[in-house]
Amino acid sequence: MVEPLINGVVQHIKNGDEKAVEYTLITVLNGVSYGLLLFMLSSGLTLIFSMMGVLNFAHASFYMLGAYFAYTISTWLGFWAGLVFAPLLVGGLGALVERFGLRAVHRHGHVAELLFTFGLAYIIIEVVQLIWGRLTVPYAIPAEMDRPLFTLYTTTFPMYRAFMMVVALLMLGAIYLLLTRTRMGLVIQAALTHPDSVEALGHNVPRVFMLVFGGGAALAGLAGVIGGNAFVTEPAMAATVGSIIFVVIIIGGLGSLVGALIASLLIGLIQTSAVALDYSLLSVVNSLGGQVASDAPFYDLLKLSIAQIAPLLPFVLLVLVLVFRPKGLMGTRET
Repeated sequence: MVEPLINGVVQHIKNGDEKAVEYTLITVLNGVSYGLLLFMLSSGLTLIFSMMGVLNFAHASFYMLGAYFAYTISTWLGFWAGLVFAPLLVGGLGALVERFGLRAVHRHGHVAELLFTFGLAYIIIEVVQLIWGRLTVPYAIPAEMDRPLFTLYTTTFPMYRAFMMVVALLMLGAIYLLLTRTRMGLVIQAALTHPDSVEALGHNVPRVFMLVFGGGAALAGLAGVIGGNAFVTEPAMAATVGSIIFVVIIIGGLGSLVGALIASLLIGLIQTSAVALDYSLLSVVNSLGGQVASDAPFYDLLKLSIAQIAPLLPFVLLVLVLVFRPKGLMGTRET
C-alpha cells in the first residue's frame, strides 16, 4: 500500500508537478501549525466551560496578556524566561479573577457571569493600552529560531512554526496525562458531573474551580507567548482571535477537547489553504469560455476570490454545523 503511494508521488514530481507538491506540503504544515495554536487557545476555554458552564468572553484577553507579559519579560531575561513565567502570571491572574470576581457573581446565574467576563475583557484591553500603548510592540522571534527549518523547491518553512507545533503537542499530551493519570485529574472529571459527591468526599470543589479557571487562563497565556511574536502583539489581537475561538469550540462541540482539536485543525487548514487561492466564480466562468459583463447583476460578488473571502469561511462552516449538527462534531451539549 505504501509503495504505490510513493511511486505516485515520484511520478507526479517527474511530470513537473513540483509546484503542486510544494504548495500542498507547505500549506498543510502552515495550516496544522495555525490550527494547533487555535487549539491551545480553545482548550482552556473548553475546560472552563466543561466544569463551570461559563463561556469566558475574556479568554482571548488572557491570550493578549500572555503575549505582552512575555514581551516584557523577554526584554529583561530573554524569550525562554518569558515562555515559563508569562503563562504562570496569566494563570495566577485568572485564578484571582475566579476567586474574587467570578465566584461572587456565580449565585446570580450564567447571564451575570457572561456579563462579568464581557466587561473584564474591555477592562483588560484598556489596562494594556495604558501600560504598553496602542501601537504594536516589538516582540520578536528568538534569534536562534528565526531561520528556515527546511526549504522545499523555492519555499521555506520557518523553524519557529515547527516550535509552535511541538509546544502545542506537548501541551496536548500534558492535558491528557493530567486528566487521565493523576488524582487531580480524576477529581476534576468527577467535579464536572457530580460536584456535590466530590465535596462530600472532602474535596474543595470551589478551589478546584479556581484551579481550572487559572489553568485555562494559563493555556491562553502560553498561546499568547508563542503566538504573539509569530503574528503580532497589539491591543487588537484579542478581538482578532476572540471570535475564532468561539467558532472552534462550537464547531467541535461545547465541552469537548477532542472536538476542539479537530475543529482547530480543520479551520487552520481551511483558512491557510484559502488565502493562497486566487480563484473566483468569474474566473471559472471565463475559463469555461463564458463572458460576464461588468454591469451584470452580482458582478462584484462573482469576482470575489477565495482568498478574499477566506476570513468568512470559518463562520460559513459554523452555520453549516449548527444547521446539520447543532451539538457540534463531538459535543454532548446543545448549542
